[in-house]
Amino acid sequence: MENQQPSLKALPLGIRQKGILATCNYVARRCGVNKLTTLAEAKRLCPNLVIVDGEDLSPFRDVSKRLYALLRSYSWSGKAERLGLDEVFLDVTDIVSYNLELLNRNSLAHSYFCLSRTNPEQGFEFDATFFSGCVHGNISAADAAQGSSLDDTLYMRLLLGSHLASYLRLRIENEGYTTSCGISTNKVLAKLVGNKNKPQNQTTLLALGEDEVCPFMDEHGLRKVPGIGSKITHVLESFVLEKEIDRDMHSMECSVTVGQVRTHPSIQSPSVLDNLLGGRGSERGLAGKVWALLHGVDDTEVKPARDVPTQISIEDTYKGLNEASEIRREMSLITASLLRRMHVDLLEDDVPQTQTQAQDPASSSSRRWLACPRTIRLTTRPYTSLNEGKPYNWARASRSTSLSSFVFSHSMTSEQIAEKLVAETLLPLFYKLNPAPRGWNIGLINVCVTNISGPASDGGAIRDIGTMFRRQDDVLREFTAYDETPSYTGTETQMTRSAERKRERDDEKGGVQSVSVVAVREGGDEEGDDQEENFGSDDAWDEHHSHNSSQEDDTEQCPLCGHFLPRFAMAAHERFHSMEMED
Repeated sequence: MENQQPSLKALPLGIRQKGILATCNYVARRCGVNKLTTLAEAKRLCPNLVIVDGEDLSPFRDVSKRLYALLRSYSWSGKAERLGLDEVFLDVTDIVSYNLELLNRNSLAHSYFCLSRTNPEQGFEFDATFFSGCVHGNISAADAAQGSSLDDTLYMRLLLGSHLASYLRLRIENEGYTTSCGISTNKVLAKLVGNKNKPQNQTTLLALGEDEVCPFMDEHGLRKVPGIGSKITHVLESFVLEKEIDRDMHSMECSVTVGQVRTHPSIQSPSVLDNLLGGRGSERGLAGKVWALLHGVDDTEVKPARDVPTQISIEDTYKGLNEASEIRREMSLITASLLRRMHVDLLEDDVPQTQTQAQDPASSSSRRWLACPRTIRLTTRPYTSLNEGKPYNWARASRSTSLSSFVFSHSMTSEQIAEKLVAETLLPLFYKLNPAPRGWNIGLINVCVTNISGPASDGGAIRDIGTMFRRQDDVLREFTAYDETPSYTGTETQMTRSAERKRERDDEKGGVQSVSVVAVREGGDEEGDDQEENFGSDDAWDEHHSHNSSQEDDTEQCPLCGHFLPRFAMAAHERFHSMEMED
């Protein structure tokens, strides 16, 4: 917004979504305004606040996508992870290691950073005798000047990383946008240290050992630590202060620091945290993860960049919808917005388009689907006011079904597709979620397409059924028990092939395996992986941070219960959840 209207840069500016500020600039924050503040409170704190409508996030998404592509192009490993609209993690280990080997320690002031293994002309000059930007740490400038740290590999990696960050920030600022950056050895430390000198600077955390990392962590409020959400904060804050604390789901404030929790005499091991945070339905290994985060340890890798999102969702909030006409109208608006988003993220141009075709992406046969969603999910919840004290997701419920193939049609306009999808799919799901004839008091509607896979042929409506079953057989192999007694109900050829397949499986698995029964618990975040609606929120981090990136490509994590399942089985699994909610 400031990029389009430079005159706004000097004014306190807030982006409005419904009755709250989705985000605000730093001029407004210096006046005491923060994101998620109600409009009335924001105006009270800053009477001259300029409020801009942010219901349509398309301009923000477009800029986010362009800047993400720029950053991703400098990642040799392809590990570029988005967090919300305005944050990206880059793993630059390989490019920094490469340049560390090329560094001439006899001429550090005239160093050169190579950005390509094959083209030495792609790069930039820099002075390796100092860090670029700010430094948070204990090492003195005198020690660095005397070269006492030049033999420390970690020190030099951080130094080179600071210069690469400075170069990338300059590239982004040439596009007209301000940036801040944190440089460290893991994601949690990088995010925290990047907050030190916002909005237009960078900071390197020069913590080379645990005795330096822990003091850095101790100074932060508990809720400020990415990965420690409001529920965990509430439990630990109440325990440390020895009194029940009023829980505020929307606040990032916390009166207890990491140091107070980490050094508390009654919290000396992960087992103590397990007693506090454990219980029915709690995440396995949660206490160990929180213990590690309190000590600045984060072993989650930066996720590889994806050409397409794992799912796409659009939602809106209301002050109690009760009429069928209102429900249909709002659902149509959300669905139309979702289709526009799908066209931007999942379609590519094979040939140049005419102006008429560009106005309606669905009408052009020249556009090819990069990937196609298989499932559509509708989520609703009742309206609640802030003074009721209920959490944001109170009474939130969802139902899923297969996404109809007409959504990928090139013969229908976007408006026709949206109306057909609402009438034939979403309204029936809505009435199953809300069986009462009226008086629903709907406070939120979310429409999400998920189970996205690709590339697909013919608009994603048709796939090779033979390939699907061959892949299904491979994926299900470890979950299947095979009878040692051959079946004689078919032809001799069929019996022979069946016996051969059985022997191959037994050889691979070392014998016949028993069937595993997996108990699926109810719960989880209904929002899923698509967090682009958030402006770099810590809720987006909490959802992102919990994902296990070591799973193989032929499995997918259920957004409701967190279990990993074969991707082709996800639609049936989501229907299983729907039946649970129905019961």
